[in-house]
Amino acid sequence: MGIRQTETGWRSNKPMIQFAEYMVGGGVWFWGGLVVFALCFDVFHWPWWVSKVLADGFGWSANYGIQRYWAFYDSKLKGRDRRVISRYVLINSIDFVFDYAIVWAFVHNGLTPYAGFFVSAAFTTVWDYLWYRFWVFKAD
Repeated sequence: MGIRQTETGWRSNKPMIQFAEYMVGGGVWFWGGLVVFALCFDVFHWPWWVSKVLADGFGWSANYGIQRYWAFYDSKLKGRDRRVISRYVLINSIDFVFDYAIVWAFVHNGLTPYAGFFVSAAFTTVWDYLWYRFWVFKAD
């Protein structure tokens, strides 16, 4: 039989591949944003929330491109950018509230905001995947 993939192999499992691609986009958002945050917060000594806004600006942009044009790519979405972007902004605005509340709670209690980053990411990972897959990037 060898290494040859069959129809029942991992290549035929579209949801698993899509989730892996989604995680790449999330990783770019998280790790890229963490680098931007660390630079602004630890090097420039800006307030945590200013550093986080800049980090999220980078993350949102990179993540949108990866999710829209790779993980959840569908040619039927062509010409529907206004709807897709509106939905993406809505879901990520909700995330924004949870994210900043979590990071604020860490900072407010004398803990590092970096721990808040990890907790927030764990909280939003599955939530965002489900929204992205079944609503934001769904070609109705």
